[in-house]
Amino acid sequence: MQGARVLTIGEFSRLTHLSVRTLRRYHDAGLLEPAEVDAASGYRYYTGEQIPTAQVIHRLRELDVPLADVARILRSPDPGTRAALVADHLRRLESELERTRAAVASLRRLLRPKPAAVDVELRRVPATTVAAVEDDVRLEDVLGWYAGAMAELDAVVGPAGVPGGVYDDALFQTGRGHVLVHLPAGDPPRSGRVHPVTLPAVELAVTTHVGAHDDIDVTYGELGAWVTGHLLAVAGPVRETYLVGPRDTADPAAWRTEIGWPVFSVTPG
Repeated sequence: MQGARVLTIGEFSRLTHLSVRTLRRYHDAGLLEPAEVDAASGYRYYTGEQIPTAQVIHRLRELDVPLADVARILRSPDPGTRAALVADHLRRLESELERTRAAVASLRRLLRPKPAAVDVELRRVPATTVAAVEDDVRLEDVLGWYAGAMAELDAVVGPAGVPGGVYDDALFQTGRGHVLVHLPAGDPPRSGRVHPVTLPAVELAVTTHVGAHDDIDVTYGELGAWVTGHLLAVAGPVRETYLVGPRDTADPAAWRTEIGWPVFSVTPG
């Protein structure tokens, strides 16, 4: 063993705060090869220059970066490529964090000992012609698609009106369905994807979801329980009206979203 002093696996473990077991696993996975392995004893030896690499691996694993991706990051000579690989994983983590937050918000409401009674209004809505953008969209893409469609509507129609959306049942049942977002307009224009659409007259069971959409599924469930409890049946795609939303305020606590289920009575008379 020539040059700088080598470190036993125990010494290297203390210096990096990585267990001997973890270092052996990194070796077996090809992530961190010891500087030397004694042919007779099998003892692993490391150098001080390997400490930063061990710490990088440790931080990446703390972020749940898969071993294969860790290997690609370490082997890439290009800093830009390494940064892009890490950024991709961070975006995945952020998405997972959002799903976790939404699940926690829903559970908190669902597990309340005495849930507040939902306030529902039956409302007759006449046929209305609006400026709309519509398409078939995957459920996981709805938020991004909505943002783009609403930006186009605002550019063509103007941001003064209250926006709304119509969501096909298939979107929730199969993960892909027809989505239409709209703005009121006296004479709806045709420009790009924006075009006039006449929404049919309908009777809606309407309630208002307060706050961010993390737990909007609970409000949907409360409205559904009210509808079935009053012997009504759902008769078409759900409608949402964004009374107060991200276009109006950056504070999610101030958001107000009306949810309207088209309904009809299932009892005689």
